Amino acid sequence: MAAEPVLPLVEEPGTNRVKSAMVQNIVPILFGLLCLTGVLAAQIPFPFLINEVVTRLARNLFLVLSLIIPVVAGMGLNFGIVIGAMCGQISLIIVENAEWAGIDALLIAALISLPLSLLFGFLTGLLMNQAKGREMITGMILAFFANGIYQLLFLLMAGPLIPLRNEKILLPTGVGLRNTIDLVGTKHQLDELVRVGVPFMGLKLFFPIITFVVIALLCFGLRWYLNTRSGHGLRAVGQDMHVAEIAGIHVNRSRIRAIILSTMLGGIGHVIWLHSIGTMNTYQSHEQVGPYAIAALLVGGATVARATIWHAILGTFLFHTLFIVSPLAGQTLLGSAQIGEYFREFVSYAVIGVTLALHAWKTARA
Repeated sequence: MAAEPVLPLVEEPGTNRVKSAMVQNIVPILFGLLCLTGVLAAQIPFPFLINEVVTRLARNLFLVLSLIIPVVAGMGLNFGIVIGAMCGQISLIIVENAEWAGIDALLIAALISLPLSLLFGFLTGLLMNQAKGREMITGMILAFFANGIYQLLFLLMAGPLIPLRNEKILLPTGVGLRNTIDLVGTKHQLDELVRVGVPFMGLKLFFPIITFVVIALLCFGLRWYLNTRSGHGLRAVGQDMHVAEIAGIHVNRSRIRAIILSTMLGGIGHVIWLHSIGTMNTYQSHEQVGPYAIAALLVGGATVARATIWHAILGTFLFHTLFIVSPLAGQTLLGSAQIGEYFREFVSYAVIGVTLALHAWKTARA
């Protein structure tokens, strides 16, 4: 008697979709589990956690959103965003030197950062066009180079050559800026403009309404721009530069535009970030902008080749929730908050390293 044929097992289409979704979103899922584990281990009060997360979302989300356009244009993760952050710091130094104060001073700082970011973004874009396919490492090295020039200007030339005369920001010798500058004129101006307190579980949750309105406007602006003719041109360049060139799109000009927009948004985002903190570490505040903003974007599920607004929002939420939770969980579990600090530093760079390694592997396979 002939044996019956063995039919292969066929998975349900719904099961395939669930597996595919889990594989594609493995990074956000893992970070979500890490955050939940840390919250439960440290027994963090929910109102405290929400207040901290809201503050960090308002502080960091603008910067993370500024990274999206270069990814769409096929230029990868813009490590050169550090240059935009330097432009933001220079504008705040000018405002503090003039001793301007109020929301007007903050707006002036944002406006001053725009022409600086436009200039340096254009120069960065020109360089990126000479390093096609190597934009990320080029942006990283360029940021180190720009940081050296920045240190030279404000350590040795501020005072004698650069006409800064405010004793509150200069070193006692009159040469060079102080390591830390208190942003007296711009501190919390946007956050406090309309700040709503909502009673919750016996505590008040505070929401900086105007800051979130500005972030929402940026989200709508990005969505609108990427659906314009110019935005579609950027998408085409990101998919295939050769095909885009044949279709009549000026590839080099589009890539320069992407870097300029990212650098300008990065400058404004850094102004918002510093005004929310209230103090500026003159020589180091800008250095971590690139790695932390890029890590937040990747944690949301973005890749070197694809990033969306929702990736930025989810990644900022998860990444900075982990930042809040790690030291408290380290203190509770291991008796040392510093271990939690080391862990989040490790995670920040690990997620970038793994993403770049996966991108290189996929590129090699293709």
